[in-house]
Amino acid sequence: MTNADLIIIGAGPAGMAAAATAARGGLRIMLLDEQPRPGGQIYRDVALNADRRAYLGKDYLAGRGLVDALDNDNIAREFGASVWRIEPGSRVVWSQNGVSRVSTAAHVLLAGGAQERPTPFPGWTLPGVMSAGAAQVLMKNAGLLPRNAVLAGSGPLLYLVAAQMIEAGATPKALVETQTLRSLIGASRHLPRAMLAAPTLIKGLGLIRKIQRVGVQRFTGATGLRASEGASGDLSFTFKSGGRAHALTTPLLLTHQGVVPSTHMSRASGVPHVWNDLQKAYQPVTDQWGGTDVRGLHIAGDGAGIGGADAAKGAGHLAALDILHQLGRISADHRNQSAAIPRAALCRAMAIRPFLDAAYAPSPELSDPAGETIVCRCEEISADTIRASHRDGAQGPRQVKTATRAGMGPCQGRMCDLTVRGILASCGTEAAPPRARTPIKPVKLGELAALAPIQEA
Repeated sequence: MTNADLIIIGAGPAGMAAAATAARGGLRIMLLDEQPRPGGQIYRDVALNADRRAYLGKDYLAGRGLVDALDNDNIAREFGASVWRIEPGSRVVWSQNGVSRVSTAAHVLLAGGAQERPTPFPGWTLPGVMSAGAAQVLMKNAGLLPRNAVLAGSGPLLYLVAAQMIEAGATPKALVETQTLRSLIGASRHLPRAMLAAPTLIKGLGLIRKIQRVGVQRFTGATGLRASEGASGDLSFTFKSGGRAHALTTPLLLTHQGVVPSTHMSRASGVPHVWNDLQKAYQPVTDQWGGTDVRGLHIAGDGAGIGGADAAKGAGHLAALDILHQLGRISADHRNQSAAIPRAALCRAMAIRPFLDAAYAPSPELSDPAGETIVCRCEEISADTIRASHRDGAQGPRQVKTATRAGMGPCQGRMCDLTVRGILASCGTEAAPPRARTPIKPVKLGELAALAPIQEA
């Protein structure tokens, strides 16, 4: 059993910013992350890529400063560490190299970030169909480039990945976008506020101009997405756009419908969650510092609500300052004065979110898929099977899980929870957030047995 003043779970922008701030305040930090190196998804492997892979862009390379700030004697870094339980009293159970450990601290900060929203449509489970975020991971980790790929869905990440592909010499074959002109017009009411984040808007327009300059074919308002195996071994991707049916052949289809907070850990910890109707996702209830109703537990970054890297950094600083105050290391006045700059950065970063969330809202047909579309990939449960369970009396995620096994596979619902909710909502049932139980991640029985003497002690 190890001890620290603060355990931070997640070494993305929020976790790294919080670790540096708390360490400068004299706290002993344990930083846990599943990846082999710090950075999270947005800054994945940035320390290795600082002098190569320039196609990833300046915003990506800017994460090097956060990684460098972790070089502090007060920060114990544990990578390849999978947290699978958080117990009362700020006890964290985690696994590394097949061995589970228990660590304790005065406070715990969840900085687990976000996950991609599932994009279920007929054929989304075929080989050759993967998420745009997964393709970006391969670009960052291994320098593998998606060639002749079609990008489909909506959200700023599609433009970023497309621009990075262009810069790397792997121009995408086409962009098939599900957002509509109506959604963009509706989002315009948020533009005055979004101007507080004008540099971000300008960057986004720059990405779109880059895509247009190289002549990438774009389809908007796409519906009826379907993938099937083509005769040549490539994928046949069909959809409707502009009142016409279209068909594209591609070896690789990259899908994306935005990101949502990763909440399994916060739900399993007993933190209350609410539905964010603009972002179409559940998020934990936190105060202005990231504090929760669970004693000794804070949440920062996209895991508390989607805001992006700059917002996550600001939230990480704020959470660390509040924890320093709660541990008696700084006064309330010192905390509040030190919070002025990160809070202003957080507000600027979040100013654009209402516009983006409205303009690139998830497609209704992907949130509520039809027919035999697979919803639960682990158990191969279709949308019609879930609807049938509702007709038979299943009124919530727990009952659907009992009736169909949807959400009982290795991903524990990460890939189907939101879709199940969308289907239930279309059936007239407003479901509460599904419960999450430990172990949050799969763990070997041998590891559980080895922990027994520690638990009994």
